[in-house]
Amino acid sequence: MALPQTPDPNPSDYIDDEDFIALEIPDAWAGERLDKVLAHFLTDYSRNRIQAWANQGAVLVDGKVVKSRQILRGGEAIRVFPQEMSEQHAFEPEDIPLNCIYEDDHLLVFNKAAGMVMHPAAGNWTGTVLNGLLFHYPELAQLPRAGIVHRLDKDTSGLFVVARTALAQTALVRLLQDHLVERRYLAWVWGDTPLHGTINAALARDPRDRLKIAVVPPDSRVANAKAARTHYKRLALGAYQQSKVSLLECRLETGRTHQIRVHLESLSYPLLGDPVYRKRIPAAASQLFLKRQALHAFALEFVHPSTHEPMRWFAPIPNDLLELHAQVHMDAADLPKPFDDSSS
Repeated sequence: MALPQTPDPNPSDYIDDEDFIALEIPDAWAGERLDKVLAHFLTDYSRNRIQAWANQGAVLVDGKVVKSRQILRGGEAIRVFPQEMSEQHAFEPEDIPLNCIYEDDHLLVFNKAAGMVMHPAAGNWTGTVLNGLLFHYPELAQLPRAGIVHRLDKDTSGLFVVARTALAQTALVRLLQDHLVERRYLAWVWGDTPLHGTINAALARDPRDRLKIAVVPPDSRVANAKAARTHYKRLALGAYQQSKVSLLECRLETGRTHQIRVHLESLSYPLLGDPVYRKRIPAAASQLFLKRQALHAFALEFVHPSTHEPMRWFAPIPNDLLELHAQVHMDAADLPKPFDDSSS
């Protein structure tokens, strides 16, 4: 990474002081690592950020680029060239197409395609739904998370709602907390499931893999475990290369991260195509064309926070899931139909 106007011993161009931070290391710090010393003196920046700058070549010790783990002897002249971090651009508007299916002065309803991340986070600082919202609806910059009140996983398709005002956002959050927002999903899972059931199992970060969520045993005392309840009913039973496949309609009573995926896997019914929650999948799964979890948020219902009218929306099943439905030998008649009186 090229340094911005890196000074040489006899610079021909004037460099403003704010282009870099100059330090001379006291002898008392001899024997300490560079990143530890800089973190002590540059309190406006985290040690992780300073390490990143050093490893990018943006820290000079006596005019030389060194790594963050460099041991200092004391008396060195250091120049630090602060670099913009990815997250500084996280909430910038981007011209990203969004499929808005309903709009009024208070809220917006969208049908999200699989593959879209909802909001910026590590690994996806740009190109998210939130960035698109800020471009198409600049007023949402005044609201927390640009008005987003609930999320869908990156590779889950379907419906989500966004508030356009602070009052609407508060009202929608309360509806969610009171379990008054009906969210229904279609899930294609491995196995011959019961005709219907309720999964009532708390969820928390998996202690063995912090990127995953896990069911918390009832008798454990895991910190930050959150109650979670999923209702399901079977709509169809099919098969893929001799392995049974069930189509479930799932209704969320709570909305925890990865809730449906984790709950169903905990019963040995993992979703087809899920790249993360894959316990007890059959050998046939390796030949499946689908490379994302077979999960679609097809229905959304709640009472409008301003007009107090019942509202509901339906999202058509995406083509990849329609193709999957046929491949597992299920009939199109098994799929839910759009509402006759849809509000969309």
